[in-house]
Amino acid sequence: MKRFDIRSISAESWSAVAAIYFIIAVMIPNVTLSFTENYGLWTTLCNLILPAGIYLCWAAAARRGGVMVLWGIIFMFFAAFQIVLLSLFGNSIIGADMFTNVLTTNPGEAKELLGNISGPVAIVCLIYLPLIALGIYVVAKHYRYGERFRRVTLRCGAALTLVGIVLLLPSYLVDGGRVLRDKIFPANVSYNLALGFSELINVKSFDKTSAGFSYEAHRTAHAAEGREVYIFVIGEASRAYDWQLYGYDRQTNPCLSSRDDIVVFRNVITQSNTTHKSVPMILSSVATDQHDELYRRKGVPLLFNEAGFKTFFISNQAPQGAMIDNLANDSGTVEYLHHEYDSALVDRAKRIMRDNPDEDLFIILHCYGSHFSYNERYPREFAQFTPDTDMTISGGRSEHLRNAYDNSVLYTDYMLASLIDAVDADGGCAAVLYCSDHGEDLLDDGRRRFLHASPTVTYYQLHVAALAWFSASYCREFADKVEAAEANVWAPATTHALFHTLADMASIEGRYVDTSVALSSSDFDWEAPRYYLDDHNRAEKFDASIGLNDDDYRMFYRMGITRL
Repeated sequence: MKRFDIRSISAESWSAVAAIYFIIAVMIPNVTLSFTENYGLWTTLCNLILPAGIYLCWAAAARRGGVMVLWGIIFMFFAAFQIVLLSLFGNSIIGADMFTNVLTTNPGEAKELLGNISGPVAIVCLIYLPLIALGIYVVAKHYRYGERFRRVTLRCGAALTLVGIVLLLPSYLVDGGRVLRDKIFPANVSYNLALGFSELINVKSFDKTSAGFSYEAHRTAHAAEGREVYIFVIGEASRAYDWQLYGYDRQTNPCLSSRDDIVVFRNVITQSNTTHKSVPMILSSVATDQHDELYRRKGVPLLFNEAGFKTFFISNQAPQGAMIDNLANDSGTVEYLHHEYDSALVDRAKRIMRDNPDEDLFIILHCYGSHFSYNERYPREFAQFTPDTDMTISGGRSEHLRNAYDNSVLYTDYMLASLIDAVDADGGCAAVLYCSDHGEDLLDDGRRRFLHASPTVTYYQLHVAALAWFSASYCREFADKVEAAEANVWAPATTHALFHTLADMASIEGRYVDTSVALSSSDFDWEAPRYYLDDHNRAEKFDASIGLNDDDYRMFYRMGITRL
């Protein structure tokens, strides 16, 4: 038997192998999406045939196959990113928010996530790194296609491309408009990448586009004596489902549950499942269907500045280079604690109250909360639910993931109770408002979804924990607001309500302040529709268009939410 010698492979064969390998590798997402996405027949066929034709033409565009392989690294990047995303979320194409997350996530968070999805990362490395190495080898050797191979490849590619273009027509007729932009990989990903960069440009231009903005704010009422202190705590990835206060069967809120002065808002849904969009919308007066206004208006720190408060923004997260930073920077003091345990925020709030005894204060505390990796978010003495140490993202480690997540909620409970005790001990007219920016998937059902920020959402990412506490002095001075908050515990709200609730709690009026969405106001409009800000910044209803299915509706109903 003749022994195989790799040196016997001809130059033409090496180029052909590189081209075929490239086409197979970059088509993996298209084939996979045909099974994971709910596309119609025509769109599914188009998603397979049109990209295959374009890739064939691409591979044969130059005489040296290795050149087009290396020029096609951008397609490999998209394909690898898509495979990893599918391993996490089970479906959906790479959204604009995913690219923005990559560009605004700090290295520490990225390292934590990548360290726990080593399996999918290893798979894409095994697929694409050898392809890149092969491309470099073919280029270095100056290998060329055979003319016949190149001619056949171009003809096949042109034919498939033409068929794919023809298939777009029935796809548009059956599945509606925007098929190419939204459903054909990688055209959809290219559009989302451009949209993500457009968002970043808007963020960088914020100082210019919001220059001269004013709320023309003023206070309509003051406490009879002493100062006023308002503290807004922004939680991270804390879903209502795992809070004891919402009926969870684990004791994740022993401290807050022991109090009788906590107002729990049971029907608050996030406007976005990703931090870089949710938190700016929380800090802004902009409604979900007014997203473009986000870049023309300042946020709640400026509102309180204009009303005469001394303002602070203390974050346990790193600066993100996103809109959060822009809106926070209007605070009189901005400080980043860089990933300490969240109780450090309480210590900082205590110091602020102690160092400013005669000032009316507005303090924003941005938590690290229940951000993955969950077991890094609390001291070991809060590891009540065990085992909780293995954060590998797999069904076999779901017990560890759930236990660690619940321990992070337990620690948030301790942090909030400690903060309330500190504000209460200060003795002034004060209120604390807490709400998480979004929820989290924890491999909860057959979809095996995990984390947040996916292009489509679930109940678990939407329903967030939210609560308020009012001091005895505040209850005396502003009894009507406390009574309204207690009456609104089931009010159908989104996180859009938080800006307006803070303004109403502090008796601030001004441009764009709307008491009809304030949870502390008797003016709250229970009939107003709720909207979600999708990946393309469109305001959508909470229905199948954003990915909800029967399992999600059953969970909402189970939690007492009967109308979305």
